[in-house]
Amino acid sequence: MIRFPLMRAVAAGAAAFAMTACASSNIPRQDMSSAPAPAGRPDPRVGLRPGLMDAGEAVSNLRVLARAPSPPGFLGITNSDLAFTGNYAIQGNYNGPVIWDISNPAAPKLVVAVTCPASQNDVSVYRDLLFMSAEANNGRLDCKPGGVPEQVSKDRIRGVRIFDISDIRNPKLVASVQTCRGSHTHTVLESPSDMQNVYIYISGSAGTRSPDELPGCLAVAPNQDPRSTLMRIEVIKVPLAHPEQAAIVNRANIFAGLTEVPSHGEAESDRAAAAKAAAAARAAGGFVARTPTGDELVLGGGFTGPMLDSIVKARGGSGAPTGADSAALRANIDKIIAPFFGGAAKAGDPIPVNRQCHDITVYPALGLAGGACEGHGLLLDISDPVNPVRLDAVADSNFSYWHSATFSNDGSKILFSDEWGGGGAPKCRATDKKEWGADAIFTIENRKLKFQSYYKIPAAQTEQENCVAHNGSLVPIPGRDVMVQAWYQGGISVFDWTDPRHPQEIAFYDRGPVDGSRMVMGGSWSAYWYNGMLVSSEIARGLDIAELTPSQFLTQNEIDAAKTVRWQELNVQGQPAISWPASFPLARAYTDQLERSKCLAPSRVAAVRGELATAEKASGQARRQALAALSSQLDNDARSSCDAPKVRKLREAVGGLQNQVVP
Repeated sequence: MIRFPLMRAVAAGAAAFAMTACASSNIPRQDMSSAPAPAGRPDPRVGLRPGLMDAGEAVSNLRVLARAPSPPGFLGITNSDLAFTGNYAIQGNYNGPVIWDISNPAAPKLVVAVTCPASQNDVSVYRDLLFMSAEANNGRLDCKPGGVPEQVSKDRIRGVRIFDISDIRNPKLVASVQTCRGSHTHTVLESPSDMQNVYIYISGSAGTRSPDELPGCLAVAPNQDPRSTLMRIEVIKVPLAHPEQAAIVNRANIFAGLTEVPSHGEAESDRAAAAKAAAAARAAGGFVARTPTGDELVLGGGFTGPMLDSIVKARGGSGAPTGADSAALRANIDKIIAPFFGGAAKAGDPIPVNRQCHDITVYPALGLAGGACEGHGLLLDISDPVNPVRLDAVADSNFSYWHSATFSNDGSKILFSDEWGGGGAPKCRATDKKEWGADAIFTIENRKLKFQSYYKIPAAQTEQENCVAHNGSLVPIPGRDVMVQAWYQGGISVFDWTDPRHPQEIAFYDRGPVDGSRMVMGGSWSAYWYNGMLVSSEIARGLDIAELTPSQFLTQNEIDAAKTVRWQELNVQGQPAISWPASFPLARAYTDQLERSKCLAPSRVAAVRGELATAEKASGQARRQALAALSSQLDNDARSSCDAPKVRKLREAVGGLQNQVVP
């Protein structure tokens, strides 16, 4: 969220501004299906009452179980990502991690909130270890508040903190691994071939640190010096027996050979608003720069102040800057900010040397990773965790900032999100194109990515609501690809992308804007499924927990089958392979799907349901015989069904139940 730390330094409190590291390909626009609203009625998400804790709400095909406010000292401070271990949800917050007991999802209990300020404080877990990202200059090694005022300091942390959470109520900091560009996000990788260590992929996109603060940091183009720390993802190795010995073991270049591609630029309404703000700033004596794409950007004092101080010192002066100093800065300001945008790059030019990944999702069971890397979506081979290798790269002129990735469970598809506007801007307005700030769905064919369609929430949001595609995860509905996803103040959306060309929304939860008169940050940063619950990290409010309810799009059997999937821990960026234990809800879920697709005759659907009910009531040998008979019948059904693979899945579920019967 709130992407572009370099831009935050430039704007210093101004609204986030989209960078031009966009990507392209000649991808045709696709129809983005959504759950139809009731005939004659507008979408209930439109026109909701604003408010922080009392905003209007719209809920469809979900039941909201809890709305837990952040604790004092953390309420009103940005909540970030989520990780899960046992009965606990660990929520990142810019003031430090907040740990909730969610064993009763209707009444989450605060366990502990640990003061340890940094940005973004994204979190992951592995057994008794908690990892937390730190990127901004204010993070201190000792976790104390107050920041680090010095430009170069031995007290600063920009990298990954490692806590021991064997006592969940008393996390203990055991290590801090420093990185050259900080850690905006990170990904924990458990390698099937190395169980003595875990690996962390660092996505750090802040400016490169001074070598005076961290030796070895070198901010030059890689073709000028192979020791460059630009265009790298840092790989950390964490020995599980001695996490305090965690260290960087490689800086992998997965960007070699990538080139710039056309971008869509800003929407006309945003250009007009930026021009209006620029005119007002000029009239007030402020500083305004023009970016390489021609957009105007109002610069805050956090950026211009140090620049003016440098001009004063360069001429041997002291005290406040003079009018001549300000004039000198104005004359050169466009050239000063150009490197933050990679210069006036043209399609076909090499990508800027400050290019990074925003997020990397690893799928260890397949040895693959999806890298959402600012201007490109990457498919990576991670069979050697220390040396990831790029297999393919895609770009899209409709995308502005490739943000995160999610694989389908079978690994045949991947979804990338576009965080156009950096997460701090309204990009779901009625005037915004449906292809912008959306999800792009690709199939994976022979380890190459092939575009299929886009998905974006179908309800328009207001000018006062930051809204764009953000973090989500699979919901383990057997036989289908269903995902829950956060859209900031667009709320959470649950959608089916089993058919990659026709994704369809099936449930949602949305609130009105935090403030109806101006843009105030809020909304869902992350929405993830964990052990039967949909858990959302609400930026401005706290923690929300919901559950799916039956609808025309989802049956109770499908929901019950999903609830049989239980994890001891979950990091969504370390995507686990989902498997379903044999159960009667699983068999009934497949039966419901065959009825929905009309790939099993109504008479056979009724017969299968009856035979499952008979078998469930029976026990011992009687149950085994009933299931064996049904299994044999399903072999015949598969030969004539329009969805033979689904019938075979049903047959496997019945066979699994049969094997559970003790002779």
